[in-house]
Amino acid sequence: MQDKTSVLQKVSRIILAIIMIYAGFSHLTFNRVDFQAQVPDWVPLSKDLVVILSGIVEMILGLGLALWKNKRIHFGWALALFFVLIFPGNISQYVDGKDAFGALNSDNSRLIRLFFQPVLVVWALWSSGAWTVWRKSKK
Repeated sequence: MQDKTSVLQKVSRIILAIIMIYAGFSHLTFNRVDFQAQVPDWVPLSKDLVVILSGIVEMILGLGLALWKNKRIHFGWALALFFVLIFPGNISQYVDGKDAFGALNSDNSRLIRLFFQPVLVVWALWSSGAWTVWRKSKK
């Protein structure tokens, strides 16, 4: 089921898609080591491999959200799920006190960052129209 989105939702979706493509690219290049600080020690894979794979996933989700109009609802849900799945990494970074990106260099900054993850989930669902379609399906 597709639903029309407003101009604000479309612009917001494109901005989120660009952010995801950029973040994914940065996983593979200039922020690779910083992103490794978010991979919890309990993950049974190489931290570098996790960063590379998550970067590729971010770029795919960003491109899909921006370009695949008839699947944008699915990409919205997938991106929201991705944000939920990477949240333990953000918690681990806070708990372990690992610095990254220059700005995440204090417990306070890492704690504040945790509160932005739900915002990203809502942004993905709202901008893609997934939230609206889900609500309409419940009626």
